[in-house]
Amino acid sequence: MLLKMPLFRVGVTPDFYVDAKGRFEAVVEAKFAVPHIEWEAMPEMAGNVATPEILNRYDAVFAMSTKIDAASLAGVERLAIVARWGVGYDRIDTAAMTEADTVLTITPNAVRTPVAEAILTLVLALAKNLLTQDRLTRQGKWRGDLPRLGRNLRGQVLGSIGCGNIGKELFRLAQPFGFSRLLAYDPYVASVDGVEMVDLETVCRESDFVCVNTLLNESTKGLVNERLFRLMKPTANFINTARGPIVDELALVKALEEGWIAGAGIDVFEQEPPRKDHPLFGMDNVIVTPHGLPWTEEIARDNGLEACDNILSVARGEMPSGAVNRAVLSRPGFLEKLRRYQ
Repeated sequence: MLLKMPLFRVGVTPDFYVDAKGRFEAVVEAKFAVPHIEWEAMPEMAGNVATPEILNRYDAVFAMSTKIDAASLAGVERLAIVARWGVGYDRIDTAAMTEADTVLTITPNAVRTPVAEAILTLVLALAKNLLTQDRLTRQGKWRGDLPRLGRNLRGQVLGSIGCGNIGKELFRLAQPFGFSRLLAYDPYVASVDGVEMVDLETVCRESDFVCVNTLLNESTKGLVNERLFRLMKPTANFINTARGPIVDELALVKALEEGWIAGAGIDVFEQEPPRKDHPLFGMDNVIVTPHGLPWTEEIARDNGLEACDNILSVARGEMPSGAVNRAVLSRPGFLEKLRRYQ
């Protein structure tokens, strides 16, 4: 006699239907077309903060940017996995997740190349004065009116604050451009082929392009501050596609206004969306994008596929890949949840 598999319920956080509407549904519908899996949009949550009452309805949560903290998980027993559509998890309390015997997964394979390409897009645009040239041409002016010439990438120094998944991919893609040196600071990475692992100050002092590629947590919040901006070359460009709060925004504005650095490419802000009169918006040497430069058809598809695969692994009673809080994988409570689905 065949035993009927228990219903496995998946909740999709409501922010998907605002920020990624039309970009995730097809993947979710296809991947969860399994008899014992049921998925639905989760109810609206005040401030986009999850509550125990809502989380306890689901075995899995397919999450975008919903906040899940210790209070969200109080008394939650059913939930086995929160699968992030992306890699940032600063809005999720990983220690509380572990205590609740719930695994958090991310999608590093999906974001690696699109984010690295986005960084190189900003590097090239800043090096070639792309926005200045565009604006000048639209004004009916020509190349003789250019206030400054661009720069070749060959011979320049590319630096990264952080050298994990995305930083390594950035350096791989950068190889053919002929940078003279590739520098990185990462206290958790001992060595990377072709990359000089140095201290944070050296990255800032010696790089022509300083890129932020680290996660946001208590130790990295405000990491890039006035002291570091003052170390940078006056010809250097600063690029942040990671998380806004890693950078002291007031210090960045001051560095640009007073000429400590030449320009910046900013995809992320301390407050998102930023206010309409943000001082960076009025600067000709700054490129700003809406935390969306890496968003491509491929990243939307692949984030969905990888996140869904993590959920499906748990639904089969298997260990998921991409686990962040790996300590939970050996906890009796989490293992019991997996046995429930086998």
